[in-house]
Amino acid sequence: MSEIFDILLTASFWAATIRIASPLIFATLGELICERAGVLNLGIEGIMVIGAFTGWVAVYMGAPLWWGVMAAMTAGMVFGLLHATLTVPFGLSQHVVGLGVTLLATSTSYFTYRLMLPEVTSPPKIEPFQPLPIPGLSEIPLLGEALFSQTALTYAAFVLALVVALVLYRTPLGLALRAVGENPAAAAAQGLSVTGLRMGAVIVGSGLMAVGGSFLTLSAFSSFFFEMVNGRGWICIALVVFGAWRPGKAVLGAILFAAFDALQVRLQQTGIGAIVPYQVFLMLPFILSILALVIMSRRAEVPAALMQPFNKGER
Repeated sequence: MSEIFDILLTASFWAATIRIASPLIFATLGELICERAGVLNLGIEGIMVIGAFTGWVAVYMGAPLWWGVMAAMTAGMVFGLLHATLTVPFGLSQHVVGLGVTLLATSTSYFTYRLMLPEVTSPPKIEPFQPLPIPGLSEIPLLGEALFSQTALTYAAFVLALVVALVLYRTPLGLALRAVGENPAAAAAQGLSVTGLRMGAVIVGSGLMAVGGSFLTLSAFSSFFFEMVNGRGWICIALVVFGAWRPGKAVLGAILFAAFDALQVRLQQTGIGAIVPYQVFLMLPFILSILALVIMSRRAEVPAALMQPFNKGER
């Protein structure tokens, strides 16, 4: 137990936690926007993969890092448009379409990678985003290294969370978005375009998911390899529920999961790791996250019209 407390009191642990949480924050916010509008986007896993691949390819071919981020967002929005078109105006099953988008985006990424680099065994590396310490703040003991010595994309993730919260709860657009996710018939009666708002939410949300994927290649690993997303998309769907469809709580959930993940890595390097099989540590963040999800989601209020197709004029 003392080893765990020693880990929790180190700046490097919390710096790793914030870094691991950053792609989850982007993708969770994207999924939250979709679900607030009434659309469950199960394409998130594949969209994160295509975002990771597209961002890496753009930079690998000579584009600046921020252009790589924009390329990833564009790719995500394209797949978001596909998802939105099939589920919103056509009313197809959101479960089936989402899984289909995940398979299509993932296989497209892997196939294109093999076409570009057929003989490569080790993924080529790029020059990723570098940490940007904030003068003064980065020198604060413990918190400085953890919060204020991160990359620009990490700072952008937390700024985005604030922007999403302000838009959802302080603007007419946010009110309209929540309305189509709660009562689309009433929203349509007020002259709002349910189809337009839902499609826009899915497209924008998918773009943010892809940015979350690009974080992995442009800020964390500096290269693209198969299975690098490794289920993070599915975790983000759970984080939306954990956060009761609220941006602030969802961000806290992402940090909590990231802390569990960072902890299991460090526990493997302690005396405990010599006794306990490493598979137990790999399961630890998922088990603890499931327990937290069960506890926190019991009182969560699901958007009333989530996964309910809307056709104007029908009751």
